Amino acid sequence: MSSTAPPSSLAPLRGPVFRMLWLAWLAANVTMWMNDVAAAWLMTSLTDSPVMVALVQAASTLPVFVLGLPSGALADIVDRRRYFAVTQLWVASVAVVLCACSIADLLTAPLLLALTFANGIGMAMRWPVFAAIVPEVVPRHELPAALALNGVAMNMSRVIGPVVAGALLAGAGSAFVFALNAVLSIGAFMLILRWKSQRKVSALPGERFVGAMRVGLQHVMQSPRMRNVLIRIFLFFLQSTSLTALLPLVARGIHGGGAGTFTLLLAAMGSGAVAAALYLPRLRQAIGRDQFVRWGTGVHALAAVAVVFSPSLWLAVPAMAVAGMAWIATANSLTLAAQMALPNWVRARGMSIYQMALMGGSAAGAALWGQVASLSSVPASIVAAAVVGPLVLLITRKLSVDGGEDEDHSPARPGSAAPAPLVEPQPDEGPVMVTVEYLIDPSRAADFIEIMEQTRRARLRQGALSWGLFRDPAIPGRYLEYFLDETWVEHLRRLERFTASDVGLRERRLAFHLGDEPPRVQRFLGEAVV
Repeated sequence: MSSTAPPSSLAPLRGPVFRMLWLAWLAANVTMWMNDVAAAWLMTSLTDSPVMVALVQAASTLPVFVLGLPSGALADIVDRRRYFAVTQLWVASVAVVLCACSIADLLTAPLLLALTFANGIGMAMRWPVFAAIVPEVVPRHELPAALALNGVAMNMSRVIGPVVAGALLAGAGSAFVFALNAVLSIGAFMLILRWKSQRKVSALPGERFVGAMRVGLQHVMQSPRMRNVLIRIFLFFLQSTSLTALLPLVARGIHGGGAGTFTLLLAAMGSGAVAAALYLPRLRQAIGRDQFVRWGTGVHALAAVAVVFSPSLWLAVPAMAVAGMAWIATANSLTLAAQMALPNWVRARGMSIYQMALMGGSAAGAALWGQVASLSSVPASIVAAAVVGPLVLLITRKLSVDGGEDEDHSPARPGSAAPAPLVEPQPDEGPVMVTVEYLIDPSRAADFIEIMEQTRRARLRQGALSWGLFRDPAIPGRYLEYFLDETWVEHLRRLERFTASDVGLRERRLAFHLGDEPPRVQRFLGEAVV
């Protein structure tokens, strides 16, 4: 195999740690799909309102939108292994409550939505931490294949979960679905406990919860690549959710449609996604992420229209498989773009914001297209979504998720570590103002300002509160950069976050500086003045 050839699609599974965590992820997602299928089908027996049926998916995904960032912050500042395990205990507890209420015949439409929301909290807690763990346990060159395998697990669960849930719904009842969910969640919990993770080593105290959320949000907002990815994933799920949210009603509309039809359509979509995911690493050699997004959005829209107008199940099934292929190609490309844009120290927070955009689009799409269906019809709603998706993609075509080579986010030394002060500041003292003095050739000022704009974004991504650049009118070419850190410990923490990409940016800045001595760096502690 040549050095440029992509690794095998199954290569990450050769690693015992990734294999064990992947199995836990598969089990976790099987429980999610079983719960969603049982809840969606159960809702059709509790009410005939299209809005209430569509809101089952909204209730499942809305917690991710509401709790995504807090969950990501926790996953970055606590032990990820324990946190991942706790998420499975939560899901198991909700499944037990659902099972008990189902047996006692206490479930109503509002209560079912509430418990579906509670189950969604487990997913909101689980997804960011798993997304952050994967790049830690696989080599960088295997990350695209590992993410594709995560998509395989998600979509195998889309097949296994609905099939098992459909069989239990038809033969035993919803209570057995929820009971099996509890058992599988405990099994995933036991698998996670077998993983012996390596704790992060740092001489600094852990980040505070609120501060960690601020830094995570600020990092994402100062990353042009991440901003584009967030917009893309929100818009794609806003469109694509119309099909999955209204699928129970689509299944009922097919001749002879019932729980088995609904299950078969979901399984077909999952099977198509699994088949496509295995070929994604090879296809990425010839097709860029932007192309995957464009083609995936268009093909999914056409497949959704084909499903809703299929006169028979045998035409709807292959159309659903094609929809699954387009879905995984688009979603996986955007997930990979997000992972490559994030350093490890903020990965869970960044991926939680990505998940918020994804699930926010999904929840908004479910509510929007459910309302459109109630005012018109299910086919009209899905056709409207199929038109809106590609149209919005065309309008926002300049938002690229490729943008050249991915940055190297491996840890590096900043080159300007804080000197040992005569009197060691207390960790919470601050704010800390850092100034850097540059002397450049005035004829190169425009190019220097461009590099400093990139520097501004980099400083803010690392956690700085504010940044500014001043020019000395008395001395041509003399510039003073300043930025503020919240406290002394946050200043030291920002130095720990320096990456190889930051080193490259520093070298480009220094190339403008004149003289044998490097730019003068000074640090000042803020004083409270009454």
